[in-house]
Amino acid sequence: MSRVDVDSARLRAEIDAFYAGFGAPGALMAAFESSALLVPLIGPEDRIFTLSSGGVAWVCAFTGVGEYAQFMSARGVDAGQEYRFHTFLGRRLRAFAQDQRDPTGVAVDMLGSHPMAFPPEVPADV
Repeated sequence: MSRVDVDSARLRAEIDAFYAGFGAPGALMAAFESSALLVPLIGPEDRIFTLSSGGVAWVCAFTGVGEYAQFMSARGVDAGQEYRFHTFLGRRLRAFAQDQRDPTGVAVDMLGSHPMAFPPEVPADV
């Protein structure tokens, strides 16, 4: 088994600051965009895994292997199956989400103790 390292300490600190009541939106976004996150892949072509809720597709991203494993366990994983993922910078995930035809956001550590959502931008004329 190989070791997987992701650099998301700054993002975790900014998310914690938001939960403590003194987060700064600009600092949170900067931390998100510069952090490496684990993203599940599906299918033989390794597509980015998304979940849909309320007409929005959500890219599921995780700040570490433990958070990813918690999510997969909640989904009822098969211990004998391989679950693939890729590491992306937050800015790449944001660009991917913005390039989708349907509204797409990024959900970080969605089943963790401090989940954070980066929703899609909605045009002002909507």
